[in-house]
Amino acid sequence: MTEQQPYQIVKQYEDFELRRYPAHLVAEVTIDGPFEDAGNRAFRYLFAYITGANQSLRKVAMTAPVVQTDAAEKIAMTAPVLQQSVKDVSGAAAGEQFRVAFVLPKAMTAETAPQPTDPTVHLRTVPASLAGALRFSGRWTQTRYEQHLEELHAALGAAGLTALGAPRFARFDPPFTPWFLRRNEVLLDVEEPG
Repeated sequence: MTEQQPYQIVKQYEDFELRRYPAHLVAEVTIDGPFEDAGNRAFRYLFAYITGANQSLRKVAMTAPVVQTDAAEKIAMTAPVLQQSVKDVSGAAAGEQFRVAFVLPKAMTAETAPQPTDPTVHLRTVPASLAGALRFSGRWTQTRYEQHLEELHAALGAAGLTALGAPRFARFDPPFTPWFLRRNEVLLDVEEPG
């Protein structure tokens, strides 16, 4: 069974969960191309890393979810992994880029994780955060992601919560899982309630 990223449910709302995530380590790559292809294209680099393409030649357990964010959003070395698209001044897609990350096992730290041998793969520590999470099933399409992101924004606003930073798209199941059984989530960090 695949290890899942730990979190604590702070409050259950009708449309979403408010969760507290501990700091965690990710292995990530940045991929050029459309939203629907980014995860599949990134998978080969990340899978190679966890199956031994690292300086220790060590295998790393597969975890869930795989997180995708827009790479156009500038992030600090300790910010969450995001998938975002790069747009030119006319608003047209100018070469979309997405960050795709594997959340590494909770026992791993930047000091204990094997270093990647492929310069495409980077390790990054993501700080603890409070996030709204909206869960949905179905296909991994940009349209479905954007639809659920809009729903999450509305639900957070109705709950009096303020979103911070860029959204994340999380996929929990392998591609061979039937589309109607897939667990997907859209996540947005939120300000700590006052």
